[in-house]
Amino acid sequence: MVYAIIRTGGKQHRVSVGDRIDVEKLPGEVGETVEIDQVLAVGEGDNLEVGSPVIPDAKVTCEVVLQDRARKVLVGKYRRRKNYYRKNGHRQSFTRVRIDEISGAGIHATDPKVRQPESAPATES
Repeated sequence: MVYAIIRTGGKQHRVSVGDRIDVEKLPGEVGETVEIDQVLAVGEGDNLEVGSPVIPDAKVTCEVVLQDRARKVLVGKYRRRKNYYRKNGHRQSFTRVRIDEISGAGIHATDPKVRQPESAPATES
């Protein structure tokens, strides 16, 4: 099973083909393809290629599945006996992506469920 360790949004994720992960907001609409080139390591079984810090020419191709915002986090300030209370909320934006392809360091893996672009059918005249 091929896996990669990628860096995006200041965090590191261990991903395999077909995984769905939530990352910090990425540009792109739902259905678009995004390439992540910050690949720190690629491995398959006992074969592991580690970059310093990244592997050149390695990339992880993924499809944007969802652009959304996380649940609200409430933050409050309170001072006792002073009739002081402030409440604030925050919703962090995130992107859910599906990993379609991992390539680099002589390793290549593709999700078989992903439809490859087909050639146009021949038309009769």
